[in-house]
Amino acid sequence: MTGTVRAIAEADWPQVAALEAGAYADTSLTEGEARLRSRASAGTGFVLDLDGRIAGYVLALPYRRFRCPDLTRPEQVVHHATNLHLHDLVVSAPLRRRGLGTRLVRHLTDAARARGFATMSLVAVAGKEPFWRANGYRPHPEARVPAGYGSGAVYMSAQVAALRKAS
Repeated sequence: MTGTVRAIAEADWPQVAALEAGAYADTSLTEGEARLRSRASAGTGFVLDLDGRIAGYVLALPYRRFRCPDLTRPEQVVHHATNLHLHDLVVSAPLRRRGLGTRLVRHLTDAARARGFATMSLVAVAGKEPFWRANGYRPHPEARVPAGYGSGAVYMSAQVAALRKAS
């Protein structure tokens, strides 16, 4: 199973929103299509396309370091920052644990490197901190994470230059 990682197209949004709803169905993290769209900057939102079916996605946007989006409202400001905030990564449940999430992260990292971002950040939710540590991110317990991200959410970041290039 290889598939293609490509930029999000207009026709992909309903599938992206459905994947997001399924991934966070039992949490307060579901944002819906409009808020997800607001978090996809040009050139930093990608899908994993498996023969026309969206099997996963990653959304990122420039955001000031040690800050993160408010999940209760769409982004209304375009941030100019040297930090790229990885807002969301979802892989379809039946396809998890096959390296597809790491593949999406590496693709995004390469895009961040090519666009000159110095750092990347994210908020690890639902116990995913070990995954992000394995991908080169380190926690910043001093960074304030809004309650909407859930208990145990951890702000993490990495220097883009230190992150492994896609193989």
